[in-house]
Formats: sequence, C-alpha cells, structure tokens
Amino acid sequence: MSVATTKSTQPSALAEFWYYFSRNKGAVIGFGVFLVVLVMAIFAPWIAPHDPNVPSGMQRLPPVWAEGGNSSFLLGTDAVGRDMLSRLIYGTRFSLFIGLVVASLSAVAGVLLGLIAGYFRGRTDTIIMRFMDIILAFPSLLLALVLVAVLGPGLLNAMIAISIVNQPHFVRLTRAAVMSEREKEYVVASRVAGAGTFRIMFKTILPNCLAPLIVQATLAFSAAILDAAALGFLGMGAQPPTAEWGTMLADAREFFQSSPSLVTFPGLCILITVLAINLMGDGLRDALDPKLKRS
Repeated sequence: MSVATTKSTQPSALAEFWYYFSRNKGAVIGFGVFLVVLVMAIFAPWIAPHDPNVPSGMQRLPPVWAEGGNSSFLLGTDAVGRDMLSRLIYGTRFSLFIGLVVASLSAVAGVLLGLIAGYFRGRTDTIIMRFMDIILAFPSLLLALVLVAVLGPGLLNAMIAISIVNQPHFVRLTRAAVMSEREKEYVVASRVAGAGTFRIMFKTILPNCLAPLIVQATLAFSAAILDAAALGFLGMGAQPPTAEWGTMLADAREFFQSSPSLVTFPGLCILITVLAINLMGDGLRDALDPKLKRS
C-alpha cells in the first residue's frame, strides 16, 4: 500500500520538466511569445488581412496612427504598396521554416559526425575534428556568404550554407559528451553483453547525451534565423518578392529616413523572435541539466 502510494506521488517526467522550466520566468515569457509566432506562422493565410505580394496601389502609406494612415493597412504599406502587416505575418513562416530546417540538418549531421569521432577516436577523430576546426576558423557569416556565392543566391542554398556553418558546434558538443560516456560502467556492460557497435552508439550512449544537444538545437534555431536574415539583407538569401524579414529590411533601407517604420517593424520581428527562442534555450538548460536541478 505504501509502495503504491509512493509511486503515485512521484511526478511524471513531463511534470518535473515543466517545474524546472517554469522556475525561469524569462523562459516562460519566451515560450509564450514563441507560441504566438508559431500560431501566426501556421494560420498566416487566415490572419493576414491582405495578400503579402500583391500591391494595393497605395504606395508608402504610414502606419494607421501616423498622419496620412489608412485603417485598412494598420502598419502601412511598403514602397510598392504591399501591406506591411501581412508581409510580417507571412515572414514568420519563412523564419521558422528556415530555423527548423537548418537546426535539423545541423543537428543530424553534427551529431552523427560527433558520435563517430567520439566513439572511434584515433585517426577518424583527428580527420573529423580538423575539418571542423577549419570551418570554425572562418567567421560564420563570411563563410556562409562564400558558400552561397558558390551555390548561387536563393533560400534553399542559404539554408544549406547556414547548416554547414552551424554544424561544428554540434560535432564538438557530441564528441565531448560521447567521450565522457563511452567508458562508463553501463557502456562497458553493454559491450561485454555482446551489443554491437551500432547499438552501443545509438541506443546506449546517444540517449544520455541528448540534454545539451537539445539546448544547442534551440541556439542553432535562433542563429539560423539571424543568419538567414543577414543573407537576405545582403541579397544572397531569399529573393524578392518573398516576404522574408531580412529581404524586407534590404528593400526598405533606402527609405530609412523618410519611412523609418519600413525598417523598424521587420527588425523588431527578428529581435523579438530570436530573443524569445534564446530565453527558451535558457529554460531548457535549467530543466535538462542535472547539476542545476541539484542546486
């Protein structure tokens, strides 16, 4: 009876995770903001009041609260008459899609290489890590620009380039985690029991290395949004008339003095989204790190 009572009072893994995550108020706020951005991205066709790529015929309207504003265009229009609010809402789709694809590609490739390097060590480890060191020797944005210049401007090529640039962080983190786990008793016991190399790597070691990798994935998510916006601003990422925040900044830079709102709104969207994801990353670190739990 007492054993059953003890088991029933133990919190579930999800409840324990939320307890430690919710202690970080910034993480909770970031999670709330991220949910709002996610909802806008999913329901953009129903939320956006206008087509983001169709000019309205009313060029460079100011926001509705400014003199000359129009209530049909709450945030005004851009230089060719496209509704700013609709383009910002659709921009959430591109930014979250870029972040998801880049973080996934970086994580899969980086974890696989880091797992191989950390488990086999020796020459394999040396070759992989020296190649990662070469990538890290270049400024990330500069290397991404070079790769996009080689592959050709475009959103797909920009995502591939950013994935390559972000990959070494996953490789080094995975390698360090695998090296600390590979000689522990439970791994040795699996090896003595006859488990194969593939099973030991992916079934035994990798699940115990996931906590820091999840946190790194959130950081890679926000970094991908920033890098994609930078490439779009430089004309090497998403191409007009795509409603992507970096491209919107590039289109509006010549009107910075006459219509500062054209630059302010996309910049604020980038700032708020990236900040929210970084705050979520801090909360994930607090919830997944056993040392912080004990403290």
